[in-house]
Amino acid sequence: MGVIYLDHLAATPLHPRVKEAMIHHIETVFGNPSTDNQIGQPAEQALEQARARVAALINAEPKEVVFNSGGTESVNHAIKGIAIGLREKGRHIITSNIEHKSVLNSLRTLRLLDYRVTSLDVDKYGLVDPAEVEKAITPETILISIMLANNEIGTIEPIADIARIAKQRKVAMHTDAVAATGIIPVDVQELGVNLLSLAANQFYGPPGVGALFIRKGTPIWPLIDGGLQENKRRAGAENLIGIVGLGMAAEMAALEMPERLPRIKALKDRLAKGLTEGIPEIKINGHPTQCLPHLFSVSVEYIEGESLVMMLDEEGIIVATRSACASGSLRASHVLIGTGLGHALAQGTLVFTLGIDNTEADIDKVIRVMPGIVQTLREMSPLYKKEHAS
Repeated sequence: MGVIYLDHLAATPLHPRVKEAMIHHIETVFGNPSTDNQIGQPAEQALEQARARVAALINAEPKEVVFNSGGTESVNHAIKGIAIGLREKGRHIITSNIEHKSVLNSLRTLRLLDYRVTSLDVDKYGLVDPAEVEKAITPETILISIMLANNEIGTIEPIADIARIAKQRKVAMHTDAVAATGIIPVDVQELGVNLLSLAANQFYGPPGVGALFIRKGTPIWPLIDGGLQENKRRAGAENLIGIVGLGMAAEMAALEMPERLPRIKALKDRLAKGLTEGIPEIKINGHPTQCLPHLFSVSVEYIEGESLVMMLDEEGIIVATRSACASGSLRASHVLIGTGLGHALAQGTLVFTLGIDNTEADIDKVIRVMPGIVQTLREMSPLYKKEHAS
């Protein structure tokens, strides 16, 4: 039985061109890009080629791209680096209550160091109101960190509007774009942000490598001290094999996005239609139009999402209940609670994330199999029996 993989936010398979580029690099280049000799020079060329490819994907200058170990480090560097770099100006940071754990936990650490954090509520779709951001700004505000697209419900935030406010008020603006970069067009010039986080494993690159866009002139402190690598922004020998993979993934995303987007969006629409028609008493989460084209979040009344995930797994269908970084937690998703969903319904949530290799046949199997599983689980639920007693 073939596996139908619908959890691409947890990890994506390597694009064939990415795998090819990484293998070629392993076989031909082993030097350190920081060494100025005939062995190091090819490594430096590979590093800078990858940097240019990532920069092109997000419309940045290559020198504004700093490579790191992935989305979590990128977010930590952005938030903590600005906190240190602007500590003399103020100690107030603004965020939302549906951010990724890397943002929330970075801010929790800063709270221990006497920084003050304002966490804004969102509406039922998960949208942040730019007017509320503006109201929250004080003379002590040094940073606003709002994600570009939510990794659990897919809602795309009005980052350009928020960044304009931040610029007017002379506040640094960071966006966690890990769930969006390589999936939808991301342009740092149009967004107007100072900092943007991305990760290779969200768009068919290797895990354990990412990047932080740092706009020229942004006063940020290094997160990792040591040597002078990455334009003095991130010390330590670069993970060059991973960076080569990230660079190629960025190039393929830029080339293939016009073809990928409509096909994946059509699969998502097919899934949404099939499940809403086949299963009563479900709720679709996230904004109906301002949302990621490959992510579909649905909450099913009267059941536990974990049980549904396990039974779908037995049928060869891989999905998730929430972010991979939060899997294993028995608590309801803070994202869903933040949109006003009740705890019981939040616990019955599935997140489907589609990829470039998924087919209509994959989606049709989910539509065919899932209603029966839901009914089986509901018949085991005392609450369902009580609500539907004849």
